[in-house]
Amino acid sequence: MTVLRYPANITKAYLIKLSLPIFLSNLAIPMVGIIDTALMGHLTNEDFLVATSLGSSIILMIFWSFGFLRMGTVGMVSQNLGRGDYREIVYIVLRNLLIALCISIILLMLFFPIIYIIGFFFQISDDVKILVEQYILIRLFSSPAELTLYVLIGFFLGLQLTNISSIIAILFSILNILLSIILVTKYNLNILGVAYGTLISAYIVSIFFLVITFFYIKKRFKITPRFNLSIFTKKKVLRLLTINFDIFLRTVCLTFAFLWINFLSSKINQEFIAVNTILLHLLTIAAFFLDAYAYSTEGVIGYTVGKKSEKSFLLTVSNSIQLSFITGLIIGVFYIFFSKDIINLITNLDIMRYHTYEYLFWLVLLPPIASICYQLDGIFIGATETKSMRNSTVVSVALYLLISTIFVDLFGNHGIWMSVVCLMFFRSITLYLQFGNIIRKF
Repeated sequence: MTVLRYPANITKAYLIKLSLPIFLSNLAIPMVGIIDTALMGHLTNEDFLVATSLGSSIILMIFWSFGFLRMGTVGMVSQNLGRGDYREIVYIVLRNLLIALCISIILLMLFFPIIYIIGFFFQISDDVKILVEQYILIRLFSSPAELTLYVLIGFFLGLQLTNISSIIAILFSILNILLSIILVTKYNLNILGVAYGTLISAYIVSIFFLVITFFYIKKRFKITPRFNLSIFTKKKVLRLLTINFDIFLRTVCLTFAFLWINFLSSKINQEFIAVNTILLHLLTIAAFFLDAYAYSTEGVIGYTVGKKSEKSFLLTVSNSIQLSFITGLIIGVFYIFFSKDIINLITNLDIMRYHTYEYLFWLVLLPPIASICYQLDGIFIGATETKSMRNSTVVSVALYLLISTIFVDLFGNHGIWMSVVCLMFFRSITLYLQFGNIIRKF
């Protein structure tokens, strides 16, 4: 069996080396949403843009709710890597692949309840509702492939092979963009084109990398992945389900918090759904850059916890938070100069441009503030301190929902973004207060 070795001295340079491939992949991921929005934003009918904005936000909430398939995989794989238990690493991957398949079947069965909830909560026209239904149905059929990619990316992040995890995300994004452009511009499929583009690219990339992962495990660990009863050891399964459920609740709360933006936007005016979606796309770009440090740190943190190396752990925490905050400042400065240019590329509708320009200040302020809680998330995920993450998020989102309703009444759409700033601050404080729970693992 091959013994895997990693450096004991976790320097800023090492974290940057791990993060660089993720920077590239994380830039590609939000580009899919931006291109889809741009394709719809250049059509003559505003309904396509509103429907894509709302439909993609809802699907994002649903799929991100199962982010534990990536996050739980990273933490558990990296800790078992630190312990040298390679067979358990393989079992973790197989368990989560089975869970991904079961979740996908359930999601398809929940199509009609999802559509009912959309109609109940969102004040949209009948034409927009029909478009949203078509988009969501297609995207739900892509769930087996997309959730499989979550597991595979988590596996390679846990092994600190960020170059491979990044290639998965980049290929998926590029293929998605190309297919969406072709289906929309050449075949005039409109919103169906961007949905089918995602579905087809997800299956192509997931099948390809399942094969790659199978042969990688055989070569590196000298283990042939196969489903057997050993996968279902009661203690291991219960631990996996506990970790996954904690992360699930945490992610549901966070994704709901961002979907709440669309709900509040629809209460102001339907066009603000599109305006704030454009702003969220730009914030997502910042988030994915900041998450590059969080993602690379997850695997390193898990490895140091598995090795019981407190010195390496604390060094990783310090260096990663510093790098993340500096990057947040750089992104804020970038948006001062270039945010209008990006918005102009996304849409040529003058009314959308005009309204979006009014809120660019928040894009400058949010990245450095959010950088702290994003990085703490990565640290807690790597340490599989999921109960603390769950509690932190529940408290933070509850406070956010309370103040957002007050701020929107007082300040309109600016109140929504003031609330988002508060959400990031609440998350940072509540996670910091529970940091001692990780230290007690050493």
